[in-house]
Amino acid sequence: MAPPHLPRRALLAGAAVLAAPAVPRAQAAWPTAPVRVVLPYAPGGPTDVIARLLCDALSQRLPQRVVVENRTGAGGNIGASAVAKSRPDGTTFLFTNTGHAVNRALYTRLDYDPAKDLTPVTIVAESPMVLLVPNSSPARTLAEFVARVRAKPGEYSYGSTGTGGALQLVSLLITRAAGLRMEEVPYRGSAPAAQDLISGRLEMLYDAGATAFPLATAGQARALAVSSAGRSAVMPDVPTVAEAGFPEATFSVWQGLLAPAGTPQPIVERLQVEVAAALAEGSLRARLVELGAERILASTPAEARAYVDAEMERWERVLREAGVRPQ
Repeated sequence: MAPPHLPRRALLAGAAVLAAPAVPRAQAAWPTAPVRVVLPYAPGGPTDVIARLLCDALSQRLPQRVVVENRTGAGGNIGASAVAKSRPDGTTFLFTNTGHAVNRALYTRLDYDPAKDLTPVTIVAESPMVLLVPNSSPARTLAEFVARVRAKPGEYSYGSTGTGGALQLVSLLITRAAGLRMEEVPYRGSAPAAQDLISGRLEMLYDAGATAFPLATAGQARALAVSSAGRSAVMPDVPTVAEAGFPEATFSVWQGLLAPAGTPQPIVERLQVEVAAALAEGSLRARLVELGAERILASTPAEARAYVDAEMERWERVLREAGVRPQ
């Protein structure tokens, strides 16, 4: 869920905050070279899908191409570290998600500081996670699924993208809330995990709406619940985890852009302006909504900083209470 202090005007899709102000003259020269957006997750996953849509839109707005580069591994830390160590000249950025907020709490030997070495540019959107089971599963509701797993503790598995990934975090919330003991099977991305779910090799995959809703609507898997506070407009018949009796498992995954610390503020502000303008266009906004985005934010750099700081505090507390120890 969004931190409570984030201004309401930053949370409404189509609100005035998405209107692009005039670009200051000092920012007009940027970019003079192609812009690289590093994605620390595998191609085909929800964050990858949203990143590519946004970068395509930015390429149409800017005088240089904006390209996505996937650099996977270590829970997103390989890509994040590469950006943190890049020259802060406005040619390299990081497009990441909720997993970024937990790295400081999970890893004791990071070669970068997620809070100090990366500067939030904007939080793009929030999306629900969708709890999926294979079509072969006899469970038709979350209650039936919980009862099935409780009856055979440790025998069923769920897919994740590894320690600190959004798929692991939301699975941790529901398994704790429902008192489930399941085996975690890590993948390099949600796309290969989805293939194993479809084939029945996984009992559960808790994936972001961008990739989970298409699987459910195409009949390739069954959606039992969404993690957001309210039902999704994409599949309004799917209940929330709160409606199913587990309000403490309410959760939304966010995606956002970050820059290497020291990137000139005019460049940071210019990029946020261009992102806001791209998200204000009906075609991109409509596509993100189709993919399950429940809120399109386009927050300012200051709002993004407050948002990320609050997320880091939240997940450090959740992991500590869950007894998850740093590696």
